[in-house]
Amino acid sequence: MSKKIVALLGAGGKMGCRIVDNLKNHPDYDLLPIEPSEAGAGRLAERGLTPVPAAEAVPKADYVILALPDTILGRVSHDTAPLMKPGAMMLTLDPAAAHAGVLADRPDISRFVTHPCHPPLFGDETDPEARRDFFGGVKAKQAIVCALMSGPDEAYGGGEALATAMYAPVTRSHRITVEQMAILEPAMAETVTACCCTIIREAMDLAIAKGVPPEAAKDFMMGHVNIPLAIVFGEVGSPFSDGAKLIIEHGRKMLFKEDWQRVFEPESVREQVEAIVQGKPAG
Repeated sequence: MSKKIVALLGAGGKMGCRIVDNLKNHPDYDLLPIEPSEAGAGRLAERGLTPVPAAEAVPKADYVILALPDTILGRVSHDTAPLMKPGAMMLTLDPAAAHAGVLADRPDISRFVTHPCHPPLFGDETDPEARRDFFGGVKAKQAIVCALMSGPDEAYGGGEALATAMYAPVTRSHRITVEQMAILEPAMAETVTACCCTIIREAMDLAIAKGVPPEAAKDFMMGHVNIPLAIVFGEVGSPFSDGAKLIIEHGRKMLFKEDWQRVFEPESVREQVEAIVQGKPAG
């Protein structure tokens, strides 16, 4: 079977380089890296690659990956789509531009959205390098989510296979919709979870500012992030103590609005992705 041609826009960027590392020697794909910046071209040179002009690479490609910032992805997709050959697939690496409605469309191409789940907190990695691969796509195993936004259903398998190669090693792939992916990110993973993580760090910094030795505060915090997550996600059989349950409810009343769950309502999710592609706060 002949190799599929993959054009990668933004190949010298952070995500682009991760994809390059997994695809440049892959037996199933010929990679055409597209990178206009001098710094990005330098990162490709370190990997033994030379950028290819978009006007040359895109018309040849079976798959066109847009590894680009959300704020320019819509505009670049509209510049890129007319160059694509019929039957080709455009891939984006998160659902923001797709769900916000700014992604270019053509009736004779497919559009595919994929995103890594990242290595799980309670994983089974034993290799030290894999345990430190927090993002995934290098040593640590991870799951991925995929959505066929438009195009014939038979195109899904090709997009999923490419996503699996991009994010390898992959344990499993979940087929969902673009709307469901936007619920996962930004709403669940960033608007709620990443926000709460920043509050956790601020809480540790406040404890240190109150006089707790930094090493003691960090050791205490790391353990007291680990065990509550293990409890609430069922990794251990023991529950919270009665005292902990009491003070958790006290904290909930102090820290969260009663209607915080509205961030998952469709109009709020749409507002969040629009904020991302516009590069300005929601609301």
